[in-house]
Amino acid sequence: MLTLFARVLMVSAFLLALAPSPLAVAGTSEDPVLVEQCSTVTSICTYYLESVVNLDGSETKKAGAAGKRVCEFGGAAQACTSALGNWSNGQQCYLQRLEPQPLFSDPAWQGHTDGAVWACVREQGYDEGRHLVTRWVWLPGAPDTVVADPVTLAYQAIPEMQLAPPQVKSAPGVGQVGLVNMPVWLWVVRSENTWGPIEREASVPGLTVTARAQVKAINWNMGDGKTIRCEGAGTAYSKAMGVKDSPDCGHRYRKTSREQTGCKYKVTATAEWDITWQSTLGDTGQIAMTQQASTQMQIGEAIPVLVDPDGDQASQPSQSAGC
Repeated sequence: MLTLFARVLMVSAFLLALAPSPLAVAGTSEDPVLVEQCSTVTSICTYYLESVVNLDGSETKKAGAAGKRVCEFGGAAQACTSALGNWSNGQQCYLQRLEPQPLFSDPAWQGHTDGAVWACVREQGYDEGRHLVTRWVWLPGAPDTVVADPVTLAYQAIPEMQLAPPQVKSAPGVGQVGLVNMPVWLWVVRSENTWGPIEREASVPGLTVTARAQVKAINWNMGDGKTIRCEGAGTAYSKAMGVKDSPDCGHRYRKTSREQTGCKYKVTATAEWDITWQSTLGDTGQIAMTQQASTQMQIGEAIPVLVDPDGDQASQPSQSAGC
């Protein structure tokens, strides 16, 4: 059973996400003193109680620096959370992660391809002149917000999964030549990191988020203008299968690859990850993510062999140069 002190800490962490006003803890003679602690790994800061007066009159001390309100705008107290997001002292605004993220060509990325782009929103003006000002900021990791929201923790759990691009396989495979109008089999090797399901957690005191990832489909761009969507991982081919279509993930080329770069079709498999998360406070959400891997496929055509009835050496049509 949780102690009164542990319960007070959990309730305090929850209430801080709902209102900026000082907390009133049942059984205390005055408002508790709040102490900020920031993780050096995630850069997320959370509140702790420096001391709590228990119902029996005894005082429970918690080590830490002198309490202070840590959400500030130009030195003035600022609500740590609102409908605009969570307050960042470093950016002096409320931050919300953009969903979906802009294309990497967008200037908001500042030339980066890692991290994330956030909406940085602040209210300005007074009375009827009050308005919101928004700018986009790129951050390499988690923001320096005081209150950790579940979405931020969900995005911290995802890197712990070490999700990898699909491991593609095909028949004919690399180094083999397929034929026009003959079956091509496509599949991916299933593993925890390339297919799922896989779960990881991220936590701050009083809040834990569990994220679960699973590939829901593979989109195969076959290089000939066709895209094949396979809901499953596909079926691995073996010689015992004979010459027939894959039962769940296959293709037939209608033209040879002789006009393609290197005389091969570029085949790209895009895995669609479905990532769901749930927090210990009951919040849930869903995050979409894709990863790609490529291979090449050479497609030729059956060449008839011409046999001289007089027994001279057989001949056959010449093939296109370079293939």
